[in-house]
Amino acid sequence: MHIDLYSDVVCPWCRIGKHNLFKALEQWSGQGGEPVTVSYRAYLLDPTLPEEGLPFNEVMKSKAGTEEALKQMTGQVTEAGAAVGVTFRFDKVTRMPSTRLAHRFVALLPEELAAAAIDELFRAYFEEGRDVAQLDEIRSIAEAIGAEESILTRLQQGEGADKLEADLAQAKGLGITGVPFFVFNNRYALSGAYPADKIVQLLDKVSKGE
Repeated sequence: MHIDLYSDVVCPWCRIGKHNLFKALEQWSGQGGEPVTVSYRAYLLDPTLPEEGLPFNEVMKSKAGTEEALKQMTGQVTEAGAAVGVTFRFDKVTRMPSTRLAHRFVALLPEELAAAAIDELFRAYFEEGRDVAQLDEIRSIAEAIGAEESILTRLQQGEGADKLEADLAQAKGLGITGVPFFVFNNRYALSGAYPADKIVQLLDKVSKGE
C-alpha cells in the first residue's frame, strides 16, 4: 500500500496528522497488515508569503479576527497535541515563514530521511520557534538527521524547486484546499488530522479494496 501525504511544515494539524498516521501504521504492522510506504508531498498554506516571511501574530490575527479568537485557536491546537503526546509552544513562535526552502530540502532527501526531516522541522518551529525559512536552520536540521553535506549546496543551486512545483500542481489538480491530506493507493482520500484508530480502519478498507 502507498500513501501520499500532503502537508506544510508550519501547519500544526499536519504535525498531529503525521503523528497519528505513524501511530496507525505501528498498529497496522502489529496486527499483520500489509507493508505501507509513505511519500511526502508539499503544500503551501499561504503561497503569497514573501521569502522573508511575516510576523506570526500579524498573520494569525488576520485569520482569527481577534486576539481572543487567536488564543482560542492556538489553545485548541495545543490541547489536541498534548492529548497525543505532541508539544506546541506558540509563545515561542514569532514568524510565519515561507516554507518553500523547507519543502525543497525534504524533496532532495532519500525517502528514509524525509520523515525524520519533517519531524525535525515541526519540532524546530513549533517547540523552539526557529525560522525554518533560513538556510542556517535547514543546515542545522540536515546535520541533526545525518543528511549529506552536499544537500545545502544543491539547495543554494535551486534544486528541489521542480519537485515542489510538481507537488503543488498535483495538489491543485486533486482539489486540495487544506492539509493534512492523505491519498491511499491513488484511490482513497482522507482530509484532516484523524485519530490513529480511524486511520487503521481506513487502512483495512483500502487493503481489502472496498
